[in-house]
Amino acid sequence: MTAQIINGTLLSQQLRADVSRRAAALAAEGAQPGLAVILVGSSPASQVYVRNKVKACEDNGVYSVLEKYDADMSEAALLERIAVLNRDARIHGILVQLPLPPQIDAHKVIEAIAAEKDVDGFHVSNAGLLMTGQPLFRPCTPYGVMKMLESIDYRVRGAHAVVVGASNIVGKPQAMLLLQAGATVTICNSKTRDLGHHTRQADILVVATGKRNIVTADMIKPGAVVIDVGMNRDDNDKLCGDVDFANAKEVAGFITPVPGGVGPMTITMLLVNTLEAAERKAASQPERASKQ
Repeated sequence: MTAQIINGTLLSQQLRADVSRRAAALAAEGAQPGLAVILVGSSPASQVYVRNKVKACEDNGVYSVLEKYDADMSEAALLERIAVLNRDARIHGILVQLPLPPQIDAHKVIEAIAAEKDVDGFHVSNAGLLMTGQPLFRPCTPYGVMKMLESIDYRVRGAHAVVVGASNIVGKPQAMLLLQAGATVTICNSKTRDLGHHTRQADILVVATGKRNIVTADMIKPGAVVIDVGMNRDDNDKLCGDVDFANAKEVAGFITPVPGGVGPMTITMLLVNTLEAAERKAASQPERASKQ
């Protein structure tokens, strides 16, 4: 048995077409969605990420602003810049690229972003809303994973989902979204004993550790859906995930590749969150509401 590939690139294109249509409708009413992206420092990886995000905005009708600052920028200066963007009516989403230089407290920065513009979904208030089942924004990568499961028409309700990795960015919110969809969820972390014991029970296996080949074929239940969130480099400096893809695809029922799997979905869901923020803002305007 060879697994069916879940093509994140193709799914992203379909979702972005919907974003473009809805963004054009808002723009026609003078409410074009807007995203501000802030990059502090010159990390090559971060530069690639922000460039891809800005290009995705430009290609799909979302107004974008990219602000680049030197690595020695002070925390106070960054917080002040966020305060200005919080007041900017053209900006519906604010994203500060992580990681930040050591002199800046990332938690403080995230909390400075207005909750209604926190399109990454990292603000404490948005994390709390997610926990209670009424999210304002779903974090982009977990949101993308749920869309991938939806695309293969997989019945999440009643399934056993195992999430490997417990970060605030992916693992924890992923577990919450799967739980809300009706799955029975197990979360594994770096302290988990006998990881394979847990992964072999998974109908849905989401791996997000940043450790190459942490999940091998013998750790996968035959026919399982395997979602690889990892982004690493192999011995030939080629992109690869956390799962031993070549062998795992001979066991799994569905699997995501790296690259071309979850990665494109993360940026796409950022666009979706920004669009939804703009739609909420437009709907709250008295003159618009009176026309509906």
